[in-house]
Amino acid sequence: MRVPLSLLLLCFAWSLPLLAKTPGEVGIGETLREATMQGLNGPSRKLSEFRGRPLLINVWASWCGPCRQEMGSLERLAWRDEATGFSIIGISTDDYIDAARGFLQKTNATFNHFIDSRLVLEHMLGADKLPLTVLVDAQGRVLLKVVGAREWDSPESLNLLRKAFGPAKSAATR
Repeated sequence: MRVPLSLLLLCFAWSLPLLAKTPGEVGIGETLREATMQGLNGPSRKLSEFRGRPLLINVWASWCGPCRQEMGSLERLAWRDEATGFSIIGISTDDYIDAARGFLQKTNATFNHFIDSRLVLEHMLGADKLPLTVLVDAQGRVLLKVVGAREWDSPESLNLLRKAFGPAKSAATR
């Protein structure tokens, strides 16, 4: 059976938005560029300061219901032994720093959070939908992007993190 060329072209046209990237987006397998991040609950830092160990980057906004929903699980993850082998940071895309800081105070956030008021990281990470969690290896290469809320301290998520980052080091080898 021959498929009409017009049908093939139509299918291709519909798939283009799925292939589209945000301006300057770093894809899976590519290395993140340098960026200076303005601290929300700590000092400002450069993204490169997190090189040398795997990194979980969660992109969120205070007005985003699913972002608020998953933040507790990220905080619990940060305190688990499994998280000793990688760093966790949050990137707020809020327009107003007070809204982002207010949310962090309300949730008693302890891991490092930054604000992306110039949209540099939002574009680089491809955060056109929130929440977005990006797993990055120790050399700064993007391993995986997870769109949508997730329970990051669940057995399924811990298994995903082990597969991406390798097993956590025991307390004796830290």
